[in-house]
Amino acid sequence: MSSTEKKSSAKKPTADYGAKDIQVLEGLDPVRKRPGMYIGSTGLAGLHHLIWEVVDNAVDEAMAGFCTRIDVIIQADGGCRVEDNGRGIPVDPYPSGPHKGKSAAEVVLTVLHAGGKFGGEGYKVSGGLHGVGVSVVNALSTRLLLEIDRGGERYELEFVDGGKMKGKLQKIGASPAKGRTNGTSVTFYPDPVIFAAEGIEFVARTVMERLQTMAFLNKGLEVVFSDDRAEKTQKVVFQYKGGIVDFVKHLNASKEALFTKVAHFEVEDEEEGMQADVAVQWNTGYYEGIHGYANGISTTEGGMHVEGFKTALTSVLNKYARDKGILKEKEENLLGEDIREGMTAIVAVKLREPQFEGQTKAKLGNVPMRSFVQKATNKALAEWLDENPAESNKVVKKAIAAAQARLAAKNARNAVRRKTALAGAGMPDKLKDCSSGNPAESELFIVEGDSAGGTAVDARDPRVQAILPIRGKILNVERSRLDKMLKNNEIQALITAIGGGVGDEFDPTKARYHKIIALADADVDGSHIRTLLLTFFYRQMKPMVEAGYVYIAQPPLFSTEIGKEKIYLKDEVAKAAFLADKPNHKKEFQRLKGLGEMDWQELRSTTMDPMTRTLLQVTVEEAAIADEVMSVLMGDDVESRKNFIVTNARDVRNLDF
Repeated sequence: MSSTEKKSSAKKPTADYGAKDIQVLEGLDPVRKRPGMYIGSTGLAGLHHLIWEVVDNAVDEAMAGFCTRIDVIIQADGGCRVEDNGRGIPVDPYPSGPHKGKSAAEVVLTVLHAGGKFGGEGYKVSGGLHGVGVSVVNALSTRLLLEIDRGGERYELEFVDGGKMKGKLQKIGASPAKGRTNGTSVTFYPDPVIFAAEGIEFVARTVMERLQTMAFLNKGLEVVFSDDRAEKTQKVVFQYKGGIVDFVKHLNASKEALFTKVAHFEVEDEEEGMQADVAVQWNTGYYEGIHGYANGISTTEGGMHVEGFKTALTSVLNKYARDKGILKEKEENLLGEDIREGMTAIVAVKLREPQFEGQTKAKLGNVPMRSFVQKATNKALAEWLDENPAESNKVVKKAIAAAQARLAAKNARNAVRRKTALAGAGMPDKLKDCSSGNPAESELFIVEGDSAGGTAVDARDPRVQAILPIRGKILNVERSRLDKMLKNNEIQALITAIGGGVGDEFDPTKARYHKIIALADADVDGSHIRTLLLTFFYRQMKPMVEAGYVYIAQPPLFSTEIGKEKIYLKDEVAKAAFLADKPNHKKEFQRLKGLGEMDWQELRSTTMDPMTRTLLQVTVEEAAIADEVMSVLMGDDVESRKNFIVTNARDVRNLDF
């Protein structure tokens, strides 16, 4: 980059934000045809993505310094309204090109890749990177109402039927007397045709979790969530004066903190346009939780900012331990994994042009960010350790204990390897493996109990489907170190069957199956087994989850008959749809409680045959949220778990009594 370019891009955003700052890259047409390309899916995740796209624009205004409050309202009529008190989308005519004469607001709402983030001085940094946001929301809605306040004047623009403009942008008078002279409000109604798979009902908890994270990452920003739906009415305000320090405390709330203090530092390189905001605290648990963010976007796969932090952390802690004589000259250095055991950290960075890589585009690739964060951590963390000797000693002693446990786990691993080697083939006796050696087409069904395992063996396609029965409930790994875990027979069988190792050694490229499917009864015990399995995969084989290799089988909950044909229905929603289609159906519905009630032909057709089954893929969109939920539900804090269940009961679907 030339010095001229540097000078230009280093300019701060200005309040004089107009149509000149909106740049157009291409049209909107493909969105309705291939919505998944733009929002990921047409299920619940895609539905909620519409909210994130609108909210991200408001957050960008906050990061630019022009917005102090964002309101998200789930309306009684099923629509969603997002309000902010930022500068308001520009309303002046577009100055040039094919859209000359159109209002900038119209262009932003109807043209893909139109926004203030591709050039100009509208935004210094932004999270909404691709400019597809609001236009995609418009394309996938039956109605969208845009209300803009600029200089005390209110403008309105309405769209219907997937982005068709209903009249031109109109000035309707003075801004309503709510203290807002500038700002943007977007009210949209998702198209039920597009989101037919799982419906258009927003889940309050999903929205609140995301909004809370945004409030943590934008210190002082007031984010207000309101649910106006009957029997779900609530209003929650998220605002954190401590920013990510409060975030770390929140994530550790269900854990036992090693000490009350949180190490925190902020660094900025104004010339290069880079900022880093880092907060760290340790707990008595066994799992690390380093959560990276770039311009407010969750980087679940890490990236350069997280690498820089980890490198500096290991170096600084070892130097401190040696300088203070806690680590003797002949003793080996502590490894990074030892130091990070029980650590909760937020590494939030801002930069001008983030580059995202990885399978899910959730890994920050900007190389200069690594050295920037590394240098900042080297200096700031060293100072914090010196200033807080009592806390620092606790961290080092915990890391030494973790190193000892690591050696014990290594011995346990070797014992498992020796045991499997002595057994001959090396695979668990109860594993009924598939004949294919290609992981991409191979599936492993983890089945509850030997009897269901026998039925599954008969129902499978032996070429590509393997069956591993497990007895009872596996160990809750949330409360166990790896050395204890490896002594559990069921855990051993899972590790050996899947391949790729376990814990920090796990390598998803060596996994023997690219579909790991939990197949358990649709009852309370089955749910518990699934939860224990998911805890194991998330904590000890997390790359499998991130790669999308972990699934939950969806055995049907109901069966009925039409003539002599037996019909299976997945859940209450499917049953309701069936009755709506066949209102005169008189036959009773049988509630299926266990897999043992089905013969192998039924199990194959309903649950195992790729042509007719339904699988639920397990994904991790927000690692920090997932980490918190896992700790709350599977950890030792009973009160946190009780509060979580009571608070979120209203959003539970298909609850199994």
